[in-house]
Amino acid sequence: MNGEPVIDLRSDTVTRPTPAMRRAMLEAEVGDDVYGEDPTVNRLERRAAEILGKEAALFVPSGTMGNTIGVKIHTTHGQEVICDARCHIFNYELSMLAWFSGCLARPISTPDGILTWKQIEREIRPLAPHYAPTGLIALENTHNVAGGTVYPLEVLEEIRAGACERGLKIHLDGARIFNAAAACGRGVREIAAQADSVMFCLSKGLGAPVGSLLAGTREAMERGRLYRKRLGGGMRQAGVLAAAGLIALEEMPARLAEDHANARLLAEGCARISGIRVGPAATNIVMLDVSGSGMEAREISRRLKERGVLINPVNAVLLRAVTHYGVDRAACQRALETLAEVMAPAHA
Repeated sequence: MNGEPVIDLRSDTVTRPTPAMRRAMLEAEVGDDVYGEDPTVNRLERRAAEILGKEAALFVPSGTMGNTIGVKIHTTHGQEVICDARCHIFNYELSMLAWFSGCLARPISTPDGILTWKQIEREIRPLAPHYAPTGLIALENTHNVAGGTVYPLEVLEEIRAGACERGLKIHLDGARIFNAAAACGRGVREIAAQADSVMFCLSKGLGAPVGSLLAGTREAMERGRLYRKRLGGGMRQAGVLAAAGLIALEEMPARLAEDHANARLLAEGCARISGIRVGPAATNIVMLDVSGSGMEAREISRRLKERGVLINPVNAVLLRAVTHYGVDRAACQRALETLAEVMAPAHA
């Protein structure tokens, strides 16, 4: 590794709290949040709701818990949830759709993770004797495994209009909704308005150490608080975490464009390396198809790790690199040089 620091592109979840976050955590005013008495948590929830244009918000430990509660508040056991085939709630949340909500996924394959109303409408099932009725539409923006792709606002608006006409609710897995807003030049509130509930993470691109927010109607969030308790999410003096979340919410969205620029740098550089095909870097995620290299993704990942660059394999042929404020432009350039070295033997 030649004494160079490790370049960690596995995920934006590896970010460390900023000095301002650490100071806020040290000085946080706290109380018992299960009793609703933690003033810092209460401020964070109010501010998140205000930014998203929702009536209320709920602080939860993780995005998975936020999505689990978001699905549960809109559905009953035995219903279906329409979603993209590669979405996070279907593939990476330990089947909480079924385990906690008692719902079946109705996945739709897309090339880019972006569902359209036309695709959704033909999968809607009414109450009938032989199949599960549709209970919810779940969208993901940005879409993780599709490479950080962003829903055009007009697509969201069309889905919203169609769902309202059919009497269906929409839950938005907006883990990286602030990245989506930065990429499409629209306000977070404008995007969130197209869904009945929205989850977003503080602990990804916004850099807080722990936590996500779920936002929606006041009544839904009151029920969500009970589901949070059932899932073990009553965190007591959580103000020490919420304090960092407030800094993340207020100070970090403005710098996300820097991560997107670094992702484009990575994508453009990887596209010049023989054996790699690169998906479009819409935000801070770069998907690398290494099927033309003659090596499996996990082997490339292993060789990179030996040289101080961490990039995770998604499957046998895909690697995912994620930029964040802990990896600057110079580090991205070094990661590219290292990747070129690793790939060179395959094409010698």
